[in-house]
Amino acid sequence: MAEETVDVLIIGSGHSGGMAAKILTEKGISCLMLNAGPVADLRRDTELKPAYALPYRGFKQPGQLTHVFQSNEFNANTWVDEKEVPYTYDAQHPYNWVRVRLFGGRSLFWSRQSFRLSDYEFKGKTHDGFGDDWPISLADLAPYYSRVEAIFRVQGRVDGLPQYPDGNFVLDNSPWSGCMQRFIAAGKKLNVPVCKARSALGTDGLASSVNLLLPDAFETGKLKAIPNVVVRELGVDKNTGRVNRVHFVDRLSRREMSVKARVVVLAAGTLESTRLLLNSNIANSSGVMGHYLMDQIYGPGIACSVPEARDGKSTPALMGGGALIPRFRNIDTKAKDFIRGYALNIFSSTGGISPNNFAAYGEELQKKMDSYHGSGFHTGIMGEVLGRYENHVSIDENVVDAWGIPVLHIETKYTDNEFNMARDAVDTSIAMAEAAGFEVLTKTYDPNPPGYSIHELGTCRMGDDPKTSVLNKWNQSHDIKNLFVVDGSSFTSAGWQNPTMTILALAMRASEHLAEEMRHGNV
Repeated sequence: MAEETVDVLIIGSGHSGGMAAKILTEKGISCLMLNAGPVADLRRDTELKPAYALPYRGFKQPGQLTHVFQSNEFNANTWVDEKEVPYTYDAQHPYNWVRVRLFGGRSLFWSRQSFRLSDYEFKGKTHDGFGDDWPISLADLAPYYSRVEAIFRVQGRVDGLPQYPDGNFVLDNSPWSGCMQRFIAAGKKLNVPVCKARSALGTDGLASSVNLLLPDAFETGKLKAIPNVVVRELGVDKNTGRVNRVHFVDRLSRREMSVKARVVVLAAGTLESTRLLLNSNIANSSGVMGHYLMDQIYGPGIACSVPEARDGKSTPALMGGGALIPRFRNIDTKAKDFIRGYALNIFSSTGGISPNNFAAYGEELQKKMDSYHGSGFHTGIMGEVLGRYENHVSIDENVVDAWGIPVLHIETKYTDNEFNMARDAVDTSIAMAEAAGFEVLTKTYDPNPPGYSIHELGTCRMGDDPKTSVLNKWNQSHDIKNLFVVDGSSFTSAGWQNPTMTILALAMRASEHLAEEMRHGNV
């Protein structure tokens, strides 16, 4: 392979890498995809066992997956082992970095919430004076959003709210349950909109790169993929200043290899792409690479009970279903203690309520849980984290992974803006729940650590000025014209929204631009 030059080398196989592969190969461009993990084989890699047959009885193995709250002994082989691929941080400011090294990446585990950013996000500085505007607007990305929504079959309703842009939806005609109708009425009194959430239906229960994007790319005959290889460094031609070679190591044999490439598309995920670029010491004339790390606040919210549903009176007509409160703060008026905004995920259940919501134990606790069964109603925040220069990642030269590659050091923390936003979200939830006649059982004001949302963004931000950004509006490096970064690292601001639809739309837009530039011989 050392002497072969591929047209486009794509690093990463998740949503962004999959979209790049689909678009480029359908344009007739040959691509080689490198992925750090194996192809998942359900028959080979999974085995059903009862908890008593496992060494840790289904709980986490101590020290293996410290920051992956979703992990347990049943799914430990899903996540990147933090002993094998560590990262460092200040103990006073932890960061939860959740990684998947499988073919398809984290697209295999996406919750499928599917939102567009609005111009309140794209043009945030214009609206409130903080940070920087994106070099693009909703109008620029809207046609790509529509195409992505068609591929992923996004279900939703048309709400007509500028902060919650409508899209190309499979119409959601599901009825509201009784408790949701009461919550909607309470929201109207407080001028808080309650809408249907929007989510990707996908096909066969999955909305991932491996079933909606990569099959189309492979079908063209223009895509080859190599699993189980860890990229170490990008090489640059000293004469042209362009990326010309990718160095990688076989994950299992430790064999060192390289391949020449005409163009490199980075789609390894925000922090892995940034780590690779920092280790390669390229594309950072601005000095902002690694800075402006963002995500969303998760954790704060409330747990309630709908009294009429207790003691066996819960019915599907009264309970069940979910909703979303899109951003409503700092639209036409200014909130007192914070800028930007948050959304609230709302869900109700006909099942049990966690014992954590009751100040009781033993027989008293059991009676409470029996009585309250089927009456649960919950809210949870998705809040925008501001893009701040001081929240950043860098290379820790003193720590390496299992293949000898220096790891990331992460320095980030929330500020009063995020804490005040969280408090407002909880207080608003309480006011609406009480107005609806619900009993508030517990309230949580403290956000989970940064990274918990698994929506890490920024660190290779796009912008028009090469002195203050890493990428241009086409996800193309300002410094290296044949280098494109199409994952979440390109974000200029985070917004409150799950970023997947935006990542997909940006990857589609960037890949079509790249194809045209290659056709004209500009790249």
